[in-house]
Amino acid sequence: MNAAITEQLHSLVESEGLTLVTTELVGSGPKSILRLIVDGPDGVTLDKCATISHQASALLDVEDPLPHTFTLEVSSPGLDRKLFSIEDFERFSGRRVHVRMAPSFRTHRSVTGELMGLENGILTIKADGGDRIELPFDDIFEARLEVDWAQMMKKKRKSSR
Repeated sequence: MNAAITEQLHSLVESEGLTLVTTELVGSGPKSILRLIVDGPDGVTLDKCATISHQASALLDVEDPLPHTFTLEVSSPGLDRKLFSIEDFERFSGRRVHVRMAPSFRTHRSVTGELMGLENGILTIKADGGDRIELPFDDIFEARLEVDWAQMMKKKRKSSR
């Protein structure tokens, strides 16, 4: 998808008070899925996703960015969201993360722990074992927030009383 269409999608999402986190094209040919991941300071509602989907669908019908049919999906990043940008790593400092490194990275292929920060291209994690591990940002294959389901259930039980 070209930069002009991506910029139009960014503007469309921002007009709804949200941010376009990323676009993903999954699959190939007519079974492709174009996924728009959107987020906002207070999360994302189903109504907002539906509104953006309707508007983006109209835009993409006109622009016709792919040479074949595709399915459009608009969704929130979810609780176990992927971290994409430097801003994501800064925003979620202090949270639990699971980081997988690129296959060429020889040590610490997979690390889970508290995200301590990102500085000068180096991601620092306090691993579950207590070690402080530094990983080069450019060698990260995928990073996701870890969901502490036990803690969430405790909060839910307290709020329902």
